Amino acid sequence: MNTEELKTFIFLSKVKNFTLAAEQLFVAQSTVTNRISELEKEVGKKLFSRGSKTVTLTEEGEIFLRYAERILELQNTSIEEMNALSSHRRKFAIGAYNAAYETYVKSLVDECLKNNSITAVNIMYGHSLDLIQQLQDNMLDAVFSSIPLKRLGYNCDVYDIDRMALVCKKGSNDYPDGITREQLAKTPYLMCDFALSEAGVFIRSLFPKNHIFRLEVDNSSKLFHYLENGLGCSFLPYKMVKSKLEDGLLEEIKLNDFTAPNVTTYLIYRQNYDIGRFLENRFDDE
Repeated sequence: MNTEELKTFIFLSKVKNFTLAAEQLFVAQSTVTNRISELEKEVGKKLFSRGSKTVTLTEEGEIFLRYAERILELQNTSIEEMNALSSHRRKFAIGAYNAAYETYVKSLVDECLKNNSITAVNIMYGHSLDLIQQLQDNMLDAVFSSIPLKRLGYNCDVYDIDRMALVCKKGSNDYPDGITREQLAKTPYLMCDFALSEAGVFIRSLFPKNHIFRLEVDNSSKLFHYLENGLGCSFLPYKMVKSKLEDGLLEEIKLNDFTAPNVTTYLIYRQNYDIGRFLENRFDDE
């Protein structure tokens, strides 16, 4: 299989129409058809179910799509890394879930970029499970994750432990004496999904099953705009909101009859990988 076949397959899976795919890829429709046919011959499976006007992925096609995307990502990463060697003597590819980036990684990258000119940094944001998969695919050097990885060949260190704080706009706290679990379930809660972490499971448990939140995002820093405008409250790592609390933009709501779990950030990297160079800003011994 070649790159163009994979790109065409991925694009067709999104637009679900051969004619539209051909128009937007600037090729003849027969070219799209031939590329898909060759790919199906090579993998030995039917990847699309053809309808009168649209196509949909088969079960095998759904599985192959995940691998096709990863193959292209690996190819792009390898090219970027080889190109980086021409102008930088060191390249770090770091993955982080959003709260970890805001709390820890951003300052590390600042120091890295300010204090040397020989290092390139590539940052990938996402959910911890996706980032861990990219680490195992050698697309990332290290991952700041909300969930641990126990696998031979990898180190999984506790990077930091923080507490969860329930916060709202300064002056908009309707519960100055503290909020109960029952009261929280009835408030306009702004939800950021911490996925499979203990904190994420805890937050989901505070609300009825299939609860519809006033707002739900997958990027914790995007909540600040809505919190600062008094549109609800949310649990976020304390160190992430500390400056907002100190500046008087947000305030913390006391918890009365329940406690929130801590949020643990893990640093995961391959064994024998010198992550200390990045963490300690050591570049003069290159």
